[in-house]
Amino acid sequence: MSLSPGPSGPLGGTSIQEQRDRWERKRSRTARELVQTEQRYCQQLELVTTYFVGILKAKGTLKQDIRESIFSSIKAIHSVNQSLLVHLENGYFGRGFDQMYPHLQLYNTYVDNIYNANRVLGIQLKKNKPFRRFKKLQEARPEFHNHKLEDLLQLPIQRIHQYKHLLQDLTANTSSDNPEFPQLSRAVDAVNEVFQRIQNNTRCHENHLQLCRVQKLLKGKKTKVLAEGRWYIREGWLTVVPPKGADATPRMFFLFSDMLLQAKLQLTNRDKFEGQHAYPLQSCSVEKVFGHTRSQGGLLSLTFPKAKLLLMSCNQEDLNDWFQSLSSAIRKLQGRQTLVNQRDGELCRKPLHSAVVCHNTPNTSRKRNMGSSETSEHAQEPPVELEGSTAKRMKPTNTPKHSSAEASSSSCVIL
Repeated sequence: MSLSPGPSGPLGGTSIQEQRDRWERKRSRTARELVQTEQRYCQQLELVTTYFVGILKAKGTLKQDIRESIFSSIKAIHSVNQSLLVHLENGYFGRGFDQMYPHLQLYNTYVDNIYNANRVLGIQLKKNKPFRRFKKLQEARPEFHNHKLEDLLQLPIQRIHQYKHLLQDLTANTSSDNPEFPQLSRAVDAVNEVFQRIQNNTRCHENHLQLCRVQKLLKGKKTKVLAEGRWYIREGWLTVVPPKGADATPRMFFLFSDMLLQAKLQLTNRDKFEGQHAYPLQSCSVEKVFGHTRSQGGLLSLTFPKAKLLLMSCNQEDLNDWFQSLSSAIRKLQGRQTLVNQRDGELCRKPLHSAVVCHNTPNTSRKRNMGSSETSEHAQEPPVELEGSTAKRMKPTNTPKHSSAEASSSSCVIL
């Protein structure tokens, strides 16, 4: 918190003092809210640790590994926050959060496990009748105030959100020469890290759900959507314009961070799709053929090393969104590949004085660098012309059987 210089004289001093009083009132209000919410938070955590964790351990209704999967580090979190509450109630905000700082790892553990906890809890409620009856009896206690276990398990996640805003307000209204200011500043940074972890985990979980949803839409096991590092971006209907003037056909397209998947509706089941082509975006380029103005729809041209795709949409806004999404995905993917190639080049670069030694080294280094040498050879190949008569060389029947290695690296995979 900084004090801007005011006008000189008694009026300036009055203005500065009024500003300080406003800051102090805001700080007192935030501190009071922090204490009250912490008290309620600790009471609710105690319901979980007493009526669920402790009794389930004593009764043996759930095995230890299942208990740990559901409740994770919530008991240790309750202990840490009880100590924090003592400091807050005595007005030692900086000291309390400074002592809590090393224990924030417990929140990291809990955050990383929360989706697995929900999954395991759901399985036990379906398959474990004694646990289902026990849970219902415990939640009926007057202390729970109609709260469900599922709601109480979300409390540590929600508390991090509250800490983020309350600590920022408390620090912003604390003078920089206050002894608690550096302690509160460290607490803000530490809580922000946990908050960012929650955000990242949420995005990963939502992306995983989207990938699973798309995988279920596709019939058969040939089209693999679930892959490490793959992100779902969008989906929608686009019309494929054939190069030889045949009838244009609408197809469903799923855009991911590394590929564009083309699919068609199944004839027997209209709720399922059949994967047709998977176009990797690594060496792809996209441009608008029509659609630069505010006309009705337009055409997108996607060029791959051995394939070309023309996609049409009658909705101008939808076409622009597809163009932006494709351009962004291609740019990010190619940017990451450029960084990888630069690192590989730095690792493979040898000093001049060791040139003789390199010739006498075993073949292990050559094997390690085969990928980069092949990449450089392919980079020297002239670009394949994709217009005019090139449509013939795209036919599967013209592909020689012995070129399986080339087929695996093709930019269009027939599913």
